[in-house]
Amino acid sequence: VQLQASGGGLVQAGGSLRLSCLASGRTFSGYGMGWFRQAPGKKREFVTVISGNGGRTYYIDSVKGRFTISRDHAKNTVYLQMNSLKPEDTAVYYCAAAASSMPTVEARYDYWGQGTLVTVSS
Repeated sequence: VQLQASGGGLVQAGGSLRLSCLASGRTFSGYGMGWFRQAPGKKREFVTVISGNGGRTYYIDSVKGRFTISRDHAKNTVYLQMNSLKPEDTAVYYCAAAASSMPTVEARYDYWGQGTLVTVSS
């Protein structure tokens, strides 16, 4: 699976962005898809994951109610809609694919995209 993330940019606090992750290669629906982020000077952290069929999702507490993960099987794309953005959301965002169900740890993911930078100004 090859993953290509896009959609990052500069936005003011309170604004919105939608990230996209286009998958190619193996059967897209067979993979749980996650988003991670790495803020400057910090370790990469898990943000959210969606199951292979799109029926289940999981979010870290700090983004619940603000971020929404979804997937479009026809387009082989997973999205991360980010609303009410805060300066602490500033990070490089990575999408990843996992053959296992819905992992929340990096080591369980098999494929990674290149990352897209999100900068939230105060």
